[in-house]
Amino acid sequence: MPASNVNTFVHQVVSDTLEGLRDGLSHFSGTSRAAVIYALEPDAPLMVCDPQNLLHGHEPKFRQLYMEDATWRATAPPEEDRLKYDRILAETNLGLAGLISFGGRSSSVYYQMWFTEHHPDMCSVGPTERWLEHATWRFSHDIANGSDLYTGISGSFLREYATHAVRDHIVDDINLKLGWDSPMRVYPILDAVLGISNAREEGAWPRGELLFSEPRFQHTISFVARFRPSEQPQLNNHKHVCKLLQAVTGSPRKLVSDGQTILGITNGDLPLFCLLADFRGPHGFLKINEEIVCSFCDGSFQSTTHQAKMVQLEELLLESNLEPEIGGALFRTVAHLARHAQTQKHGCTLVIDLNDKPVRISGQTLEQPLDLLQPHLLDLAKSLTKVDGALHLTTGFRLQGFGCLLDGRTIPGEDLSRGARYNSALRFSAEHRNIIVVVVSADRPVAVIQEGVEISAQCVWQPLSGYAFEPEPLTSFVERAHG
Repeated sequence: MPASNVNTFVHQVVSDTLEGLRDGLSHFSGTSRAAVIYALEPDAPLMVCDPQNLLHGHEPKFRQLYMEDATWRATAPPEEDRLKYDRILAETNLGLAGLISFGGRSSSVYYQMWFTEHHPDMCSVGPTERWLEHATWRFSHDIANGSDLYTGISGSFLREYATHAVRDHIVDDINLKLGWDSPMRVYPILDAVLGISNAREEGAWPRGELLFSEPRFQHTISFVARFRPSEQPQLNNHKHVCKLLQAVTGSPRKLVSDGQTILGITNGDLPLFCLLADFRGPHGFLKINEEIVCSFCDGSFQSTTHQAKMVQLEELLLESNLEPEIGGALFRTVAHLARHAQTQKHGCTLVIDLNDKPVRISGQTLEQPLDLLQPHLLDLAKSLTKVDGALHLTTGFRLQGFGCLLDGRTIPGEDLSRGARYNSALRFSAEHRNIIVVVVSADRPVAVIQEGVEISAQCVWQPLSGYAFEPEPLTSFVERAHG
């Protein structure tokens, strides 16, 4: 095959894999980017494909790892037969700040390293690493098969890999802690967790904990109530399990399952190894013992902690004239209120007034501002987030008023699809200096607004469907960064 055709084929494989990986991870973790560094043969130059500038800023590390040090080329390919692509020798995570990476070597691809973002609100990086591991396997598979057998299906697999990534992470942990002979079947458990999370009992979301025990440790569980074997509820009867969860809601008790039926109820210590589904209403968390693996919501697994993400607010307060200790404490106070409103699904607007003399805002002004450093008054402020209108907070940790109306003249950049709360915040902040407005929506990410503009740290990138990205040599990628 001519070299030009080989390059076209490889570029298409890289592009399809990156696009599927990016799309799948964006559904799992929020807007995500992906990149890859690879060399097909031991003597081939390293190539990089980074269509979204994910790797920008890490060029000095790449120069050190790959250009100044040839150690990465010292490892021999695992097999001479390139069709034995499924034997992957894993490469160590590079440990780059803000990135998750996984790579490997196979008979068909001498070296590859895949990258994506390490979002600050991830429960665990484990499932994402397994996702990158599967991208490594798919790339080796496609290159081994060649252009004649290439179907382009790898991107589709990677788009829909969320449940498989969670399962692979759990199975790896089981194998590490218990060995390779565990009979625990993970897929049915994951299906049951999603099914129960979507079931409602008399309109109420499920709440409580469901423990899945590995069979060899069931005798160590201290049951406070155990069901007769002939009457144990089936796990796949989601409505029935949802009813039973009411017996453990708001208590240290847990339902116990063997992965097929509900065995009973315990309030004792966890066994040596178990999976734990913690249902918290509209969302929940899946854990290995007490270690959170991922969350679940709306019938799918996600990496998010379901806490309001306000990295932008933290940065604005750090850049303000406030003392770092005061700015940090103010951030924690605002984050507490925002997360409460988001958890309760009613949303709210928080006006953070950085002026020495607070601005006047129409609303329910308090005769004596509430000191939010006092826990009982902070709890009252959390309740006031339910009232229509904004909360007005100052740098002295005081709540000046609630039910505040944010008015202002129309400005460019308004988004009618975001509703009155969001656009009022844009208008109000555009007309007042030293004001930061935090808009918490029930169904959208938190918006941090200043001077009529939403401050966003997210990279919004429009995928180029069907477009083959053009990898470039790593040497030129690094040199270009240095001008």
